[in-house]
Amino acid sequence: MTATHVVATAGHVDHGKSTLVRALTGIDPDRFAEEKARGLTIDLGFAWATLPSGRGVAFVDVPGHVRFLKNMLAGVGAVDACLFVVAATEGWKPQSEEHLRILELLGIDHGLIALTKVGVVDDDHRELARMDVADHVVGTFLEAADVVEVDAPSGRGLDRLHTALDALLDTTPVAADTGRPRLWVDRSFAAKGSGTVVTGTLTGGSLAVDDELAVVPGMRAVRVRALQSHQESLPGVGPGRRVAVNLAGIAHDDVERGHSLVHPRQWHLTRRIDASLAVLASLDHDVSRRGAYVAYVGSGEHPVRLRVLGGSALEPGGSGFVRLHLPAAIPLVPGDRFVLRETGRGETVGGGEVLDVDPVVPASRARPDRSVERVVAERGWVDAETLERLTGVARPPDLGGWVVDPSALAALRSEVDAAVDAAGPLGLDVAGLDPRQRAVLATLDDVEVDAGRARRRSAVDPLVDHAYVAALEAAPFAPPPPEGVDRQELRELVRRGLVLESEGSYFAPAAVDGAGVAVAGLLAEHPEGITVAQIRDALGTSRKFLLPLLTLLDGRGITRRRGDLRVGGPRLPTVAPSGDDGRGHGGAPAEPRRSR
Repeated sequence: MTATHVVATAGHVDHGKSTLVRALTGIDPDRFAEEKARGLTIDLGFAWATLPSGRGVAFVDVPGHVRFLKNMLAGVGAVDACLFVVAATEGWKPQSEEHLRILELLGIDHGLIALTKVGVVDDDHRELARMDVADHVVGTFLEAADVVEVDAPSGRGLDRLHTALDALLDTTPVAADTGRPRLWVDRSFAAKGSGTVVTGTLTGGSLAVDDELAVVPGMRAVRVRALQSHQESLPGVGPGRRVAVNLAGIAHDDVERGHSLVHPRQWHLTRRIDASLAVLASLDHDVSRRGAYVAYVGSGEHPVRLRVLGGSALEPGGSGFVRLHLPAAIPLVPGDRFVLRETGRGETVGGGEVLDVDPVVPASRARPDRSVERVVAERGWVDAETLERLTGVARPPDLGGWVVDPSALAALRSEVDAAVDAAGPLGLDVAGLDPRQRAVLATLDDVEVDAGRARRRSAVDPLVDHAYVAALEAAPFAPPPPEGVDRQELRELVRRGLVLESEGSYFAPAAVDGAGVAVAGLLAEHPEGITVAQIRDALGTSRKFLLPLLTLLDGRGITRRRGDLRVGGPRLPTVAPSGDDGRGHGGAPAEPRRSR
């Protein structure tokens, strides 16, 4: 999957962009009969070629007429460089200026200039055209660009233009592979025998056949059935290439220009962004929230509501921050560029860079930037995978699965530390903590967790050798009530199983064991079953305590109720028969042996 460059044409209408692309590639970028009949590019065209060095290059040919500016904007959102075309017959024109400003707003900073139609002007006009171009590109990224004189019909200058393109792309970075592919769709159609096909410039990562993707907006699941680049079928395609993707799972008329293909779990879909905005100096009015604005992002055109951050308006030639509200959620990441136009006046207002795809600070206080630390600080705790979706930057988690702001971590550490102190020697119930609190608890050096309670390592467990447990063991079948016992301690005694509760009565675990052995002895003599009265007499207890005790025996499977009798359950202990070393139920209970 060799990386290539994608180059956009730019320039005024009828300055020969499409003719030049056709001469460079042998491919006519004008796809529609109307374009061919009128000699006017209406929509995006695509072509490709191999340069003298062997490097591949793809061209996105854009319309130059002002009426088709939105189509031009759809084609330049993901290109690496531009071939800026100015006709020697006319020189610099209004759309030359607007196209140049748009390219700058989109952050494109590599390009060269083709001075076309030099075969039909004399040397004086040609030189005047060069001077005119040089004057207009002063202070722009094209100021030092190579200017190549060409006449496409005669082939004059084409070899030099090929060489100049090679030199340009030699210094133009290839698209980065961040492992997060995104394809902004610029065409969607139905191919005979194949179904839905979409095209676009792939950025951010690779696609492969059988990849499971989503079409956004709408998160409609699709599968990559086949891939082509420059009409070559491929098993996989890397970033920085023009790609045709054959999709399964969606009709072609359900996908349109401005939609995108992504791995859904890798992207944050947003309807609100904070961004920088550079306002064009050519405007004759301020930019404020009043206006019908459209933002061009990727290949899409999105009506937006705008609010200026930190003020009410931005002056012509000025810059600042804005919050944009989009009509549908789209996959954006800080660093994405956009162009802003006002539809009422039909003019380009400016453009800028996405800084925050999920602003959480109110607009009155927001001061966005691309800092990952700012995103973390504003949230305190951010899941590491979520942070990567929000910023495009992978950070290892600081604690658990979170990246944590130091001040937020210190505050929660103090909070948990204080809660451990407030819980006293009995300890803090860990089950009552949320996941972040439990993660912080594990970092406290002088705190230990035992039996689900967190306490200071120096603290003495008040339940060890507890007096109430001893009192219950001393009177197993006539247990004393928990008078004077701290209610929290009592609950913890029950939770740990040191005390058993049933129907308002409390027993030592040994009481249940002893009762089980006694019942087993009775059942050895009366296998048909025993009555409550027989058990009461054998244990020497009262009905008040016997019924709660029988509930515990039934619940543990030691006994089962059959009418008015109790019979053995699956966990009835076995006892030694009378006459052996054990004394059976008539004396001290024999040591229980659990049945399997």
